[in-house]
Amino acid sequence: MYNLHLTAEQLEMRDTVRDFVAREIRPIALHPDRLQSHPQPFPPAVLEQASRMGLRTLALSEAAGGAGADSLTSCIVTEELAAGDVGVAAVLGQTSMLAHALFDQAMTPEQRARFLPQLVADDGYHLAYAGIGPAFDADLGGSYHRPFAAEAGVRLSATRQGNGDWVVNGTTDFVANAPIAKLIAVDVRTDPKATGMRGVSTLLVPRDTPGLALRKPAQNPDGEPLYVWHHGAGGEFVFKDCAVPAANLLGKEGASALAGGAAAMGRGSPLVQAMDIGVGRAAYEAAVDYAKLRIQGGRRIIEHQAIGTLLAEIAIRLEVARTMVWKAAWAADHPAAYADRSIADLPLQTMARVFTADAMHKVALKAAEVFGAMGVMRDMPLQQYVHDALVFVHAGAGNSVETLKIAEAVAGYERP
Repeated sequence: MYNLHLTAEQLEMRDTVRDFVAREIRPIALHPDRLQSHPQPFPPAVLEQASRMGLRTLALSEAAGGAGADSLTSCIVTEELAAGDVGVAAVLGQTSMLAHALFDQAMTPEQRARFLPQLVADDGYHLAYAGIGPAFDADLGGSYHRPFAAEAGVRLSATRQGNGDWVVNGTTDFVANAPIAKLIAVDVRTDPKATGMRGVSTLLVPRDTPGLALRKPAQNPDGEPLYVWHHGAGGEFVFKDCAVPAANLLGKEGASALAGGAAAMGRGSPLVQAMDIGVGRAAYEAAVDYAKLRIQGGRRIIEHQAIGTLLAEIAIRLEVARTMVWKAAWAADHPAAYADRSIADLPLQTMARVFTADAMHKVALKAAEVFGAMGVMRDMPLQQYVHDALVFVHAGAGNSVETLKIAEAVAGYERP
């Protein structure tokens, strides 16, 4: 099992990121003007500073120019970032995760030679993945213990040209990092007769490719574009006769290079769950600090049994959730532990997702209770933490569908 004595490198990385969050991220994230308005993008300079610290390419192998962090280390760092601002953590985590999946695992040497120098040299170079839509997972509710009746949520089609290149058309669902990504991995249906995930290929599309555009966002009062910035930057891509070279096919034609694997089995890196814990921890720390300052009945409210009980319940949920996430992260790094029965043959990442989403939502609500009426004021961070935690409960297909995945695993059902 994983060692709860973190290595010297893990401790140094955690403390360095924690200090960076305290100095550079929290003052911006907790400013009353930002808390009271629609979440706005962080200044690019902050993201670029984080990139220079190696956080954008944290999981990328050292041979490729990254830090080579394993899943557990990535989760530790992501929790620290999310405790400052979940949006910053989401942007950096998405690029870090995709950098490892693309450059270390999926790309050919020729593709790596073309794109890797750009990623390493540019602190503002982020990645995005336009994969299957949430409708694919959501269909599980109507296809429990039987094959999916609906097609996978792939909304893009690609037609091969005489020279071997592809022409892509269609509009994606919401894509994380869309407004800032400079390279996008895109799942497209290349076989119109196939159903499900059959006949779906993955193409690498640079952001400046003709025919690729972001769906026009709403406008700020000053006329500037207002891209979605909540749990990171996001948006929808529009492809109109977008020509993609044949050399940009990732993996084999008809087999998505990123949609399967450990993540599809619920055994991938629980990076999103670590992000959720960061939100819960931020709420907890704010509640403890306030309870030590607020005087009621002649003593600090942390000394009152009611408040003490609330904080104790929060601490329990945080510790149990973090233990689940760390175990899932360790298992993602040691998949052989499933095969030799060292750990249960269950989707630990999915289990961590369901438990953590519910637990951190309760943590945020209880932390807000400590503040009393101040917990709902818009210039206070608690209302933001409650909202952030609730997003995790309903993200993707939601907790109810994820629970069905666990139920199928308990029953030993293998989806064809």
